[in-house]
Amino acid sequence: MTTGDDLGEVIVEFTRNGPYLKCSAVHVATGREVSAMGPVNEPKSVERVAIAKLRRALSSGL
Repeated sequence: MTTGDDLGEVIVEFTRNGPYLKCSAVHVATGREVSAMGPVNEPKSVERVAIAKLRRALSSGL
């Protein structure tokens, strides 16, 4: 579990599928979930993309 500066608590999960890594990010307060995929050797980059997607999803209200 991680704490985003303005997001509150976010659960981050990584799943490897061969050369790909899937990062799922769940906003604890709302239950909103997003995911991002990328190369397995760049886990922090994939996590940054997932957190950015979560910020956009929360700000759009969809």
